[in-house]
Amino acid sequence: MAQIVLYFCNMVKKVYLKTFYSIVVFLLCSMCANSQAIDSSKSVHNSKDTVFLKPEDTIFVKVVDTVLRIKNFSPYFTLHVDSTLDYQFEINKSPATDYYWYLKNSPVGLKINKDNGILHFKAEKSYFLSGKLKYDNEYKVNLGVQNLNNPKDYVDTTFTLLFYNTDIVASKIKPTVSDNLIMDEGDTLSFKLQCEEGSFPLESLTYYCNFPIRSSTPITHCGDVFTWIAPYDFIKHNDNSKQKTLVIKFIGVDKFFNRDTATVKVIVNESINFPQQLIEYNKISTIIQKYILDLKSTFRELDQKIKKTKGTRTTFDLSSATTALGGTVLTSLPEANLQTYGKILPSVGVALVPVKEAVAPNKNDDLNAASLVRNDIKRLQYLLTDNMLIGDKDPDIVTKTSKLKEQLQSVQLQLIDVQIVDDNSDPKKLDEYFNDPKVAKKYRLKSK
Repeated sequence: MAQIVLYFCNMVKKVYLKTFYSIVVFLLCSMCANSQAIDSSKSVHNSKDTVFLKPEDTIFVKVVDTVLRIKNFSPYFTLHVDSTLDYQFEINKSPATDYYWYLKNSPVGLKINKDNGILHFKAEKSYFLSGKLKYDNEYKVNLGVQNLNNPKDYVDTTFTLLFYNTDIVASKIKPTVSDNLIMDEGDTLSFKLQCEEGSFPLESLTYYCNFPIRSSTPITHCGDVFTWIAPYDFIKHNDNSKQKTLVIKFIGVDKFFNRDTATVKVIVNESINFPQQLIEYNKISTIIQKYILDLKSTFRELDQKIKKTKGTRTTFDLSSATTALGGTVLTSLPEANLQTYGKILPSVGVALVPVKEAVAPNKNDDLNAASLVRNDIKRLQYLLTDNMLIGDKDPDIVTKTSKLKEQLQSVQLQLIDVQIVDDNSDPKKLDEYFNDPKVAKKYRLKSK
């Protein structure tokens, strides 16, 4: 065993020395050849005759292509509808049967032969009509080839596939309502704008109308909802017609600025703004009720003033009658002095008459004013009862409100010369005084 090891070491030593000697000899020969070439070039330059040197041997080194690559890779494919694509990818390795071809994220119908790398696709129109494929849409497809024996020997890349069609199908706007609509003021119009996509989808939507309106929701793309609330003042009071026709035109534009227009006609009828009219009715009703209380206070002041005047005049009348009667009685008595008083007293009774007119004149104006105020109070009370609302959406609310305003203005003009007393601190007492039977009897119309 030791001899074998010794023999092997001697062989290695000999091979090592032989290699070393060879390297030294090669270096020496190279140096000699370089010196000879320099001398020869000098002699050539120094000599007038041309010297042709013998060319040296050239060593060609063959580079081995070891990295896997696709030799005829095309990054972009454009394909017409109803045409067929057959393209074979080639690699720089052989045999090609040791490699496996595959696709990732490929569109419908695109296939590749796993053994030889032939890409096949038939662009049938049914794919586009069903919506599985789209025109002018770049499809990014992942292509790969893998060595079946070496997992590290593979290539992954990407190419783009685009379909086009010369038969252009126009895209159309399809509102979810009919072309003619009828609505009232205060109603809400809401519908969706759908699009029938053709060769080129509609990228933007807009609209314009024959009257200035604005949708409460933005309208920019297919699928947006158009919403509009018809205001109660859409039809003006001075308009002869009680309805208006609103024409809305929706315009869709694709990327090539091809347009499609959809028209919707809306007939808007005049309607009542019940919330606002209810507020106005309640306001005028409150004003009338407050005015009735003021009139009741005024009536009480006038009636009490008339009652006081009447009492004073009655007192003077009784005093005058008593004095005259007393004078007549005293003149019939036998005493002379009493008869003298009896002659004076009738003159005193006569003198009380002008005093009565001076102290408590008969005020017919106050009496007439009190009667007028009482009649207007009853008139306004009847007006409120007759124009009472039947629910919050009474169809006659506008007429009733107008009638209340007109009648209130008429009463105010009728009582423009009467000083209204603003004293409604106790409405209950005012009602009791106004509805008192004695007071009512005084102002009741008497028949002959």
